[in-house]
Amino acid sequence: MTESRTHTLFSFGTLRDERVQTALFGGAVPTSPAALAGYTTRPLKITDPAVIAASGLDVHLILERRLGASVEGAVLHLTDQELAAADAYEVDDYTRRRVVLSSGATTWAYLDAKPLRPAERIVVVGDSIAYGRCDPRGGWAGHLAAAHIAGNEAERRLFNLAVPGSTLTDVGEQTPALLAARRPDTLLVAAGINDSAVPAAGTTAQADADLPAGSGSSSASDSEETADFARLAGSLDTLAATALGHNARLVVAGPSWLDEDRTREYEGLRFTRARALALRAFLRAWCEANHIDFLDLWEPLRERTELFVDGLHPSAEGHRALYEHLDALGR
Repeated sequence: MTESRTHTLFSFGTLRDERVQTALFGGAVPTSPAALAGYTTRPLKITDPAVIAASGLDVHLILERRLGASVEGAVLHLTDQELAAADAYEVDDYTRRRVVLSSGATTWAYLDAKPLRPAERIVVVGDSIAYGRCDPRGGWAGHLAAAHIAGNEAERRLFNLAVPGSTLTDVGEQTPALLAARRPDTLLVAAGINDSAVPAAGTTAQADADLPAGSGSSSASDSEETADFARLAGSLDTLAATALGHNARLVVAGPSWLDEDRTREYEGLRFTRARALALRAFLRAWCEANHIDFLDLWEPLRERTELFVDGLHPSAEGHRALYEHLDALGR
């Protein structure tokens, strides 16, 4: 029985070449003309000998965002095996993500593996750390905005819509109404730490704080944690659909390390490293399962207690460290 061609993949470059298709798939695959709105292309130097041999080129194209532009190409109809072969063919500069064609159909496409590098218009949503609390320069998002806009003052924008105290549920509910006027091509979500807090009152909360991630607890049992993360998954699903509906790329930033010995109670809640680590693992797994970009912000503040104001919120220097790490990952 012939394997069903259940996948569609937008190609704007060498994958449309019949020689490349023959080398990868054993022959030409069904294709149909298509266009991708909101994108343009730039050249990318290729150094992988196998890729150069298959394509005959040492310079390929890579997509970047451009409001009002469009890229002509074709949609390839692929089997599971053929899609895996296409993944193996693309060098590490590319990653496969969902995009919206000019027709309104969704499909796979290979985008820049550094998710903020091709961005033109970025919207940041999240909590007090994303907001930039304790840093008069606007935190890591303020540094990112300055560097991003400096690259093209006329075209690039960054809108920081983070609200202190927000949970992922809040962000999922509030974000859809905020996007249309700002026309983002990238939605950077930096929230979740407020969802991971545990009740501060009583001995059960203290016991929970003393246990390592995944070991179980009295106030936050495995089943409760699973239910909590199921709710977070629902919020992330909403944000993914919202981003795709605006032809934007969703990028999720994980929690930063916290100094548990110095964190204080906030409105009856306490923040623990174990819960933050569990959140980090959950976000990473959700992003991997859904082909969403994950930027891990845990390490730059790890054990650097001098970079905190209160154990949870970074100082101005801490925000600078977060930005430099995020910049290296994402740009």
